[in-house]
Amino acid sequence: MQHPPALARTPQGPCAVSGLQKRSVVLAGHATSVALEPEFWAVLDRIAAGRSLSKAQLLADIDAGRGRRPLASACRLLALSWVAEHGAEM
Repeated sequence: MQHPPALARTPQGPCAVSGLQKRSVVLAGHATSVALEPEFWAVLDRIAAGRSLSKAQLLADIDAGRGRRPLASACRLLALSWVAEHGAEM
């Protein structure tokens, strides 16, 4: 299968060349995926570890509280808020 030039093949499937990484998760009984930059995933991984949650549980919590905001945007906003509060040291 050919992908448009703006897409690259990743282990998780086609993804924009911008370096996004996709993660698949089941939220509210529906399979979905979230594509974020690796830096955001690193912060979300830290948040999940700090809350003793799996990544899937953290994404479910974000999903439950995001309202009409896109899931990827809600993830980025949580990560930015966490970095503002805790600093960027990883």
